[in-house]
Amino acid sequence: MGAEPGGPLRSVRFGQHSMGGGAVARGANKQSAKDAGTGAAPRRPRRISIPAPSGTAASPVDPTPVDTGWPTGGLEESGDRLEARADAGKAPAEQASAESHEPAGNNERVHPQDGVFDDLMPENVFDEAGYLRLNADVRHAVATGSFDSGYTHYRLHGRTERRPLPDTPREQRNVMLASQADAARAEALPSEQEARCSIDALILAPRAGLMIVAWIDDAAQPLTCIRIVAADWRLVLDDSRIVRVRRTDVEKAIGGRAGYAFGVFGFVQFAAGGDTTRPVTVELWQNGGRSTTLHCTPVVVEDVELRNTALGYLAGATFFGNPIIESMRQLRKGSGAELVRLNTAITRRLTAAPYTERFGPRRESPRGSIVVCLYGKLEYFFLQNCLYAGLPGIDEYEFIYVSNSPELAETLLREAYSAQLVYGLTTSVVILPGNAGFGGANNVGARVARSGRLLAVNPDVFPRDREWARKHLDLLGSAPEEQTRLFGVPLFYDDGSLMHGGMYFETDAGLSLASGQPVVQRMCRVEHYGKGAAAESAELTRARPVPAVTGAFMSIDRTWFENLGGFSEDFIFGHYEDADLCLKSIERGTVPWLHDIRMWHLEGKGSTRQPAHDGGLTVNRWLFTESWLQIIEDHLQGPTPSHPALQERAASTPAATPSRTPPGRMRRKRWLAT
Repeated sequence: MGAEPGGPLRSVRFGQHSMGGGAVARGANKQSAKDAGTGAAPRRPRRISIPAPSGTAASPVDPTPVDTGWPTGGLEESGDRLEARADAGKAPAEQASAESHEPAGNNERVHPQDGVFDDLMPENVFDEAGYLRLNADVRHAVATGSFDSGYTHYRLHGRTERRPLPDTPREQRNVMLASQADAARAEALPSEQEARCSIDALILAPRAGLMIVAWIDDAAQPLTCIRIVAADWRLVLDDSRIVRVRRTDVEKAIGGRAGYAFGVFGFVQFAAGGDTTRPVTVELWQNGGRSTTLHCTPVVVEDVELRNTALGYLAGATFFGNPIIESMRQLRKGSGAELVRLNTAITRRLTAAPYTERFGPRRESPRGSIVVCLYGKLEYFFLQNCLYAGLPGIDEYEFIYVSNSPELAETLLREAYSAQLVYGLTTSVVILPGNAGFGGANNVGARVARSGRLLAVNPDVFPRDREWARKHLDLLGSAPEEQTRLFGVPLFYDDGSLMHGGMYFETDAGLSLASGQPVVQRMCRVEHYGKGAAAESAELTRARPVPAVTGAFMSIDRTWFENLGGFSEDFIFGHYEDADLCLKSIERGTVPWLHDIRMWHLEGKGSTRQPAHDGGLTVNRWLFTESWLQIIEDHLQGPTPSHPALQERAASTPAATPSRTPPGRMRRKRWLAT
């Protein structure tokens, strides 16, 4: 697979496995799990009082429908209860203008003047159980079949009758919203509404995103959303952005029921923020209008630290059942897409203005550009220069080293200067201000390259065949274009056994029981042909079409690489970018090939690894599965896939047997789909 770069991770501790010190929510008004079970003084929740119906007529059985429009553009500048705007007395033109605002996207900060909510609550935030609890006659009507749901009654009659509603935030969900500073707050209701809960961490990157780590005893009335209110902004995270995890510390402290996930991990990405200098209010909302209010001061970090902290937490989280299956299920609800969006924004920022310095003889028209992505280690830089220098045909290539570790910049530049004096290779060193991942770094290297042939090579890949450079160029001039547009080579471990003879795809199916019923979760997996086989395995190393080749050594025509959009920068750090690029190539009509040019690969030794990388790997597998599962299961599964272009098993030389490539009829599933 591709390199596994990752950025420096500053340690941020929170109460995943400890109820005491180590929480990072400074100033949090917390109640420990132990105190929660001893009757300690409770916090008073803040809720909004809604008047009971007064002077309203009984609901007819066969009513006339009421308009259900629900603008989602912003907030009123008053308190938490978002009342209908009084348009009475406005001119028609003014009313039309007030209603013309478009809904805000996930990356917009919505301002109060951008529009207001109508007083009809949308179904996705309507508390059905709470409405029926407060309106016994409606509950009876639903039970006898007069209405199919409480929401139907509310939409047709309850709103106009001013029926009592359980409190619940009505704001647009998972979007940073502007609000008036120090907006008026409603009086708190009696403390019996409070739930046993605590905030362990609230971490905020002002123009990137936010994560919250907490726990709540909500088995009787499940958590529906979390509202975070600051001086000039507010944010409501719904269930799709909340991951429920197991908290054994809470289970022991409060004597919680076995098999219940008390832990809460919420994450959302945004492109604009607000004041982070003052404490914020966190409201935990449950079914039935129950809410609990806590106060804490967020820990403010940069976007990279937010990403790494969130991924590290995900990697260390525990679940009931198989952790891979359960984390995939949770990511699919919505938090996976949020993490990917944050990572993509970071990558684009880091790759916008790289620093480049060139060493050695300048060749205006090299025939190949070898792009090497570095992270965390420079041990192999000098060794790679030594083992590649002086080989037949190597003077036709340039080397481009792209560093994802800015802290190593000075050392790398000194090493490059010394290496060009000793070995004389044409080398460019590109320094990025942070970890842009395997895909981002290689895309930067491709932009710096001056040849029409790109070779992605890991820093721990070395020539086993002394003639490799010349054979590579000869192959480009002799084999059919469809066999050289994108190809890989056999890679071998240091003990001589085969590491890579091409890649293929499998799918795993596991059962999730988190919902109380068995639910099948399918996941894609990438396998290597002949991994660990004897070195002389002719069937595994011969030239042939394969479903995919590894990014540890990949040769691709530059124009084709650009037509495919390069490596995807949605994947975090490293893993699956190479398989994704190969599938995009098949989708466009060109299958990858393997050609017998042999190299060594010290797999996994060319970069350092941190906990955040394991979290990134989990997100990447989810993303790859969301993108390609259906296509893989249709005709690309297993070592002998049914795709017609991969049925080529010719025993003759590659030049004598052109590939039969079908038209590009494949259609990927959009990765944001659920």
